[in-house]
Amino acid sequence: MLEILIVGAVSSAIYAMLAVGFTLIFGVARVLNLAHGSFYALGAYGTYFLSSTLKWPLLVAALTSVAVVALFGVAVERVLVRPMRHSQLAVLMITLAVALVVEQALFLTFGSEYRNVPAFVDTKFTIGGVDVGGARLLALGVCMVLIGALWLFIQHTRLGSAILAISQDAQAAQYMGIPSDRIFSLVMAISAALAAAAGILAGPFLTVQPTMWLLPIVKAFAIVVVGGLGSIPGSIVAALMLGYAETIVAYGISTSWTEIVSVLATLLMLVVRPAGIFGRRAAF
Repeated sequence: MLEILIVGAVSSAIYAMLAVGFTLIFGVARVLNLAHGSFYALGAYGTYFLSSTLKWPLLVAALTSVAVVALFGVAVERVLVRPMRHSQLAVLMITLAVALVVEQALFLTFGSEYRNVPAFVDTKFTIGGVDVGGARLLALGVCMVLIGALWLFIQHTRLGSAILAISQDAQAAQYMGIPSDRIFSLVMAISAALAAAAGILAGPFLTVQPTMWLLPIVKAFAIVVVGGLGSIPGSIVAALMLGYAETIVAYGISTSWTEIVSVLATLLMLVVRPAGIFGRRAAF
């Protein structure tokens, strides 16, 4: 039981990091970014390349990867997404194209072999008689700190107030002199950085290979549908539900059944409550 609680908490924290960034960019820019999973993959691969190939210190490699992925996210928003933002379909297609290009670039650069992202903590800890990897505990702690810091940033800073204003009424915010395009770029940078950090933290105990972007985007989409598009609290609650549901299924039935949980949750929520648990416009 305790093992399920711990493993479920780690999975939920990683999912929350992914889903919060995904729903943040939708809540502000009304953009469904299918390249979000690519940021997750690039964070993991960037850390692997800098630390294992170039022999950079792991912390420096991780921070550099997060910064580079954030800049990549800004470039995607300014060059590709912004000119297409008037059309949701065009945005979906262009971000899907970005994801596929990143996948092929990773194939050409690193091949199809699985890679191992070094762990910050290699030791195991015993909690209540259950052995838990230090990398998992670190992932749980860092995810909680980053999500808490994001909430404080949005609720208690001027930039956060600008993000809230644009999420509630972009046109009115523009009339008040808030530079919406800069805010969109900032939100994309935060979203990409969170996804990259999730990839770095999950890399030591999950599979790192070029197609690793696909599953996270499915999970993130399922979570924001269940929690409510544009709702950060909803994403966190839904991430907890999905993380623990998958863990219970993995321990009680089989790990091969876990992937169907997110799909079923999405279908059920779309039928029962299409707006999601916290479904309302930009409910930060």
